[in-house]
Amino acid sequence: MRESHLKILFFASAFLLLVSLLFISRDAGISGDEEVHYLHSEEVFEYFATFGKDRDALNTPKTHLQYYGQTPDNLATILIHWFGIEDVYSFRHLFSSFIGWLCIFVAAWFAVWLKGYRAGIITLVLFAISPRFLGHLQNNLKDIPFALAYIAGVFYTLKLTYARFKSSSTISISLLIASIAFSVSIRAGGILLAFYLLFAGVLFYVVVYFDRREIKWADVQRTFVKLLVFSAAGYLLGLLLWPYALQNPLVNPWRSYQVMTDFPTTIRQIFDGQFVWSDLKPWYYLPKYMLITIPLVVFAGLALFLFYSKSLIREKHRLTYGFLIFTTVFPVLYVILLKANLYGAWRHFQFVYPGLVILAAIGIHEFLLQAKLKWMKIALVVVFAALLMHPVRFMAQSHPYYYLYYNQLVGGLKGAYGKYETDYYYHSMRSGAEWLSGYLDENNLKGRVVVGSNFPVKWYLRDHPNLRFEQFQYQFRNDRNWDYAIVGNSYIQPGQLTNGNFPPEGTIHVVEVDDVPVCAVVKRRTKASYLALEAYNNENYALAEDNFKKALIHYKKDEHIYYRLGKTLSLQGKKKEAKEALEAALAVNPNYEPALKLMGQLASQENDMVVAKYYFEHLLEVNPKFFSAYVELAGIYEQTQPERARELLKTCLRIYPKYKPAIRALAETYQETHPEIVDKYWEYLNTFN
Repeated sequence: MRESHLKILFFASAFLLLVSLLFISRDAGISGDEEVHYLHSEEVFEYFATFGKDRDALNTPKTHLQYYGQTPDNLATILIHWFGIEDVYSFRHLFSSFIGWLCIFVAAWFAVWLKGYRAGIITLVLFAISPRFLGHLQNNLKDIPFALAYIAGVFYTLKLTYARFKSSSTISISLLIASIAFSVSIRAGGILLAFYLLFAGVLFYVVVYFDRREIKWADVQRTFVKLLVFSAAGYLLGLLLWPYALQNPLVNPWRSYQVMTDFPTTIRQIFDGQFVWSDLKPWYYLPKYMLITIPLVVFAGLALFLFYSKSLIREKHRLTYGFLIFTTVFPVLYVILLKANLYGAWRHFQFVYPGLVILAAIGIHEFLLQAKLKWMKIALVVVFAALLMHPVRFMAQSHPYYYLYYNQLVGGLKGAYGKYETDYYYHSMRSGAEWLSGYLDENNLKGRVVVGSNFPVKWYLRDHPNLRFEQFQYQFRNDRNWDYAIVGNSYIQPGQLTNGNFPPEGTIHVVEVDDVPVCAVVKRRTKASYLALEAYNNENYALAEDNFKKALIHYKKDEHIYYRLGKTLSLQGKKKEAKEALEAALAVNPNYEPALKLMGQLASQENDMVVAKYYFEHLLEVNPKFFSAYVELAGIYEQTQPERARELLKTCLRIYPKYKPAIRALAETYQETHPEIVDKYWEYLNTFN
């Protein structure tokens, strides 16, 4: 096909993709972080609307959002206020989808610049069958805009380099500065684009020197003055909508970067069938998640790129492709070496995906260009069409939950269920809430109904003014007062998913994606457990026992109620019955941590140290951050194996250096033999009292 025809097809495809993305954004749910970012953007809006008098945007101890520039969120909120938009989240999803399309278009235009319109069209196609990227594109105003800024920054850095830092157009320079500004305005780490620009300058002159054996130092000086000006301009522009950075433009962005590098929030999610902490995961967490969630057709394209790399990366293009490969691979390698706190699969690394897609598209393009035999081209088309079918089928059948996609390496979403997280960003809560809304109308339930959930659903049910809302952790759902509940399958131990305990008892509707339950609507069978907890808190243990037993008639698979009953019985001195209740809890969920701890404590009270050690060791295997278990287990070992006790307590303090009970317990192990060491630990303890 002639290049002019390919050009028309390229722009037509890009426009069709834009229309499609804006259309599907209408069905997007509110993402896991979206409400807090929207609320913070309102605080930012008030900060500027009051000329800095409203300071709420500068004090966010729970969310840490003062450290985010989050310019896309702020821009969306400004537009919401300017135009009086009422359906806030639908507009945000439309805005997010448009930014995502811009990211795809820039990446495709990058491919056009490298190899022509055929490569650009292939890039568009690969993005169009990338479920994870398209899923986040609908409602993720952090990671997708950052991906746009990142790939645009790399692209315009290379355009400037290719123009030898001299003849690049004003538009390209402006877009380069805008890319740096946009990236910094989202995350402080976006300053990396400025360093890339300077690095590209260094690489350029290194290549020039080895090619010509001489460099005009006057040119070098002029070039780096320009690059520093571009970088500074991008940096300063990136702070304009970021209140925290504006307080001290030089120091605060650096503080933000330090916080983001060692992010204080750690969570537990399923990975490799285990419930792991985000700061204690294996080194291969990020590359493995990418391996099992990116469509195989992209990996096939990357393989072809590697196969043709020798002819592609000729002397003329070695800097171009080398820089693109470096900016795609370096962040992944860096975060692995840094042992960074990662969660949510690879959503924080969506920004490297455009680079991967471009390289894959060029690999496919090169095969079509260099394959001499017609049958080889036909074979490639057949193979790639077959590989395309898996993500296409998933998106067609699982709309709008594209980001739940897993490829064939783990058997798709069904194969990943219970081994990896599914709807960790709570997209399916919208479907559950909309179903419940219809159910309440059909059954004429217009009185004071309480809706519980493990993620906010109030926005979806805003047309029901009489509803009251309760939010809970899934495990403790029956502790709270609710009539109906909407629960997503996120942050639940893997065994509870695979043993059939989700959806929970009382479920009246299930949201399924590819036959996997991701959300359930639950009708309360009894509030006996809620009443029991009230009695327990009032130290009326006999009444609490009675109500917990009544609750278990209706909820035989709720390990937490069994645990509550066991705790209540133990406080009444009914040790045998307490252990029976706790064993029932562990029969439902063998890894239920409160029950393991209480079983260990009861065994220790009965001086059965072998059994006590078993439960505490099992507890630490399940959760290495259950810090009180280290102290309990060390207490058992202290008399017979003091070194083992010290080893346990030091392990605890390596994870949580300020855990006071472990410091005190460790000091006490040296009381008889090394009093001088005891003094050092007490001095250390006093440093953060």
